[in-house]
Amino acid sequence: MDATIVELAPAAQDFGFLELFWRADWVVKAVMAVLAIMSIWSWAIAIDKWLALRSARAKASNFESEFWSGRSMDSLTEEFARRPKDPFSRVFAAALREWEGRNAGERVSRAAGAEAGRELNRLESGLGMLATIASSAPFIGLFGTVWGIMNSFRSIAATRDTNLAVVAPGIAEALFATALGLLAAVPAVIFFNALSANLGGYAAKLEGFADELSALADREGGN
Repeated sequence: MDATIVELAPAAQDFGFLELFWRADWVVKAVMAVLAIMSIWSWAIAIDKWLALRSARAKASNFESEFWSGRSMDSLTEEFARRPKDPFSRVFAAALREWEGRNAGERVSRAAGAEAGRELNRLESGLGMLATIASSAPFIGLFGTVWGIMNSFRSIAATRDTNLAVVAPGIAEALFATALGLLAAVPAVIFFNALSANLGGYAAKLEGFADELSALADREGGN
């Protein structure tokens, strides 16, 4: 009984993650490395976008509370538009450049809307990569799976033996590649959906603010 346990222990260790990687051929190793990089990349993008969006939301809340507090336009201009440091301030600064003159509301609407679009494009940068990782990682993992199974069949053909000890390593490599593909894809999907939803809410507020600036310019121009 003890001898059986001693014999099985090394075999179990041979199927650890590192052992599976080092035993794989160069194609499967390349697939695993690419998937690991994609997984790390998706986490890095998600953390960066989450921090950027959190900061933008906090600054937007502060800006809106100050803007609608009843302060004079000159005071708001001095604090926010002279040196704009966040999307709402930059939209406000863009609107002020078109505030005076005929058709001010229309010109403010165009200027503020264009600036809002640029700010949203900056915040959205990186989401496309998350979508790419989410959609492509399972197929890259599937390629590693197919290649690992092909290696198993080659081992069977070379040894003319269908023993599980011959087939198991290739199958384990194949399944490990699939697992890495899912490990990269699933978080990327979750990150993409969560960030897109949060960014959609922020975009609605920013675009609504641009429309409000246009309405204010119209009212002041009418006066």
